[in-house]
Amino acid sequence: MSVKAQVLSALDAARGRYISGQELADQLGVSRAAIWKAVTALRADGTPIEAITNRGYALPHGADLLNADAITALLTPAVAQAIQITVVDRLPGTNAALRTQAANGAPEGLVLIAQAQSAGRGRRGHSFFSPPGGLYLSILLRPAFSTRQSPQITALAAVAAARAAEQLCGTPIQIKWVNDLWKNGKKVCGILTEAAVDLESGMLDYAVLGLGFNLVQPSGGWPKELAAVAGSLFDSAPAPGARAALAAAFLNEFWALYHTGLRGSWLDDYRRRQALTGRHVTLIPNGSEPRGATVLGIDDDCRLLVRCDGDLAPTAFGSDEIRVIPELGALA
Repeated sequence: MSVKAQVLSALDAARGRYISGQELADQLGVSRAAIWKAVTALRADGTPIEAITNRGYALPHGADLLNADAITALLTPAVAQAIQITVVDRLPGTNAALRTQAANGAPEGLVLIAQAQSAGRGRRGHSFFSPPGGLYLSILLRPAFSTRQSPQITALAAVAAARAAEQLCGTPIQIKWVNDLWKNGKKVCGILTEAAVDLESGMLDYAVLGLGFNLVQPSGGWPKELAAVAGSLFDSAPAPGARAALAAAFLNEFWALYHTGLRGSWLDDYRRRQALTGRHVTLIPNGSEPRGATVLGIDDDCRLLVRCDGDLAPTAFGSDEIRVIPELGALA
């Protein structure tokens, strides 16, 4: 861990209490000059470190830390070593920015986080509302997966995101197939995986996994078109550092699951969390008329298993084959 990250971690652990430069230097085993340099760099990143002569440095109780060092300080050693985090104030979209880097040969493990997005995207080209106060994160992967296996990246990420969100807000989180997290029946997170394929091998060249979390309702409320379906992890302002804690919890969960393989125990958790199982829905298959169906569950390839009205045998659909309307007026 860098000196910057260590200084930030120490100040965060002592929120509101001043720690002298010498105390920090002794604690971390570095010089006072190194402490001063780290504090200067953290302030340049936007971290609101207070300083008083003869008292030292402090983080205010209400400081909301979202920078690479704050997140890295909460990662397990293995994850901290494997990934590289960049946090920016605003981007059109984190997925688009990472796809450009991936096409230029960037390595697996790059993580890009924006505090707001001006052109966030969801599945099927839909826009994704991304105001300040949320967490918008993308990670570059280079998995040894075939194109047929690629949808499972989204499913695996949904499990990791649900576990991380539950750790943070303490409320059960469900998954609405294939890529949404629900809290109390409303969407609190969307997931989008975009990939490039090696045409010769049929394997993925890279995948960019993007997530957008709603931590709180935006100032002024949700736009009219989202008011009935959008929710947030917290009903009021969360504790300081919640976004950094959520980012780290997701990365810790996801990286561990990603390296267990596609048939790990996470698939049982994915099935258990399904919000639509047992419910009657309307399916809109590509190029076909809508049909009513009852959701039976999820198969081993993470396809939605349903029994269409009037049919005896179940049918499995991939995420690129249908849209699902779980109830009147609530589009998938």
